[in-house]
Amino acid sequence: MWLGTLYALAAGLIWGLVFVGPLLLPEYPAALQSVGRYLAFGLIALPLAWFDRTALRQLTRADWIEALKLSAIGNLLYYLCLASAIQRAGGPLPTMIIGTLPVVIAVCANLRNARRDGRLPWLRLLPSLALIAAGIACVNQVELQALRADANADVRRYAIGAVLAIGAVACWTWYPLRNADWLRDHPGRSPRTWATAQGLAVLPLALLGYIALWTFMSATGREFPMPFGPRPGFFIGLMVAIGLFASWVGTLCWNEASQRLPTALAGQLIVFETIAALSYAFILRGRMPEPLTLIGIALLIAGVIWALRVKPVPVANVESCSAH
Repeated sequence: MWLGTLYALAAGLIWGLVFVGPLLLPEYPAALQSVGRYLAFGLIALPLAWFDRTALRQLTRADWIEALKLSAIGNLLYYLCLASAIQRAGGPLPTMIIGTLPVVIAVCANLRNARRDGRLPWLRLLPSLALIAAGIACVNQVELQALRADANADVRRYAIGAVLAIGAVACWTWYPLRNADWLRDHPGRSPRTWATAQGLAVLPLALLGYIALWTFMSATGREFPMPFGPRPGFFIGLMVAIGLFASWVGTLCWNEASQRLPTALAGQLIVFETIAALSYAFILRGRMPEPLTLIGIALLIAGVIWALRVKPVPVANVESCSAH
């Protein structure tokens, strides 16, 4: 349990970095950042695949199709929505919308995977979900107040950013549930191998996306200098760093956590990503968070600690108790 939690914490700290990328490259289209990140991830996976070649050969055609689906939705589409949302609404608002993931995933997993993982009793789960939801609401309130106080704020742009962030939530609710299904159905397979397989699967998708984007921008007469934009060195370095740490190392840590923890509990631990992303966003802003924001973060942490105390109950026991 605790080792799985530490892996989830490591994944959250690493994944928080992806929220900073769009803020560091505001002039770069979100689509270019998405395909650039996963092109880097796929290229990094190639040499790693050599070390895992024996295990990768054991994957079936169905396994590779699943890796392709996970890469397309949980990687490319998710990051496209997220980067677009951050560029339109800034860092904290999309971060807090993404912060609803622990609640959304826990509820979906509790409804969907109870027979496999055991059911986290709703009454015992409710306080942790309430604490997390309250924490998200506190931070959201601060950002909305700042938006209302800014006379130059583009409310429509912020609203579109919020909708795109909700799209990212949908992608990343689907991803960990399906990813955990595969890992739990293949307990003998290495989480490292599965992370590398997803990197290999996303490589052709990202390459095709890059070529399609380059062709589209040339055909429409965009002045953006392709293939690497106005700051090529910084763009390439950032994409490689995010591709290595956030994509491969982060996925590896999350796979290790997913094999050790019930999906409903692992879903709540994504709150570590929210806390890390908020911390990085405020470091980038160069100022301390508002007191209400700090209260919100404290509530999020309290919700996670409470969740760790809740143990899953086998469905048979729950049904037996209900019958009596």
